[in-house]
Amino acid sequence: MTLPLDEATFSPGVHAADWRAAVRAAGVDLVTARSVGRAYVDELVQQIEQAGPYCVVAPGVAVPHARPSAVVRRDALAIVVLDEPVAFGHPHHDPVRVVIGIAATSPKRHLRMLAELANALDGDGVADAVAAASTRDEAIAALRR
Repeated sequence: MTLPLDEATFSPGVHAADWRAAVRAAGVDLVTARSVGRAYVDELVQQIEQAGPYCVVAPGVAVPHARPSAVVRRDALAIVVLDEPVAFGHPHHDPVRVVIGIAATSPKRHLRMLAELANALDGDGVADAVAAASTRDEAIAALRR
């Protein structure tokens, strides 16, 4: 697995009033980790505003991401677990409790990270284990199963 899990951030118990706040929480974690510039947070939100809730990839899980650009400094993941789920407008997978923001430095890395994360989340109980995690190590272990 080439997901940058060792450097991933983890924020449990985050309150978000709506999907925008949930996505911004993941984006701010990527900024705080110095993985992306501040503009990336707005790009994450704009992508969903333009394309719809494409990033809701499984029941209760959203993986917001924007195209690789100059504001992405390194490949990174930000795992956010919401204290209360929020609706993204997805017909089958709402509401979302786990938000995993992705930043990638190249289109190839972007696609590889998305594929690996989708495979990880496809495992039995993985999304629930991430949602139940209270520590970064627990969340990362769930994704590595």
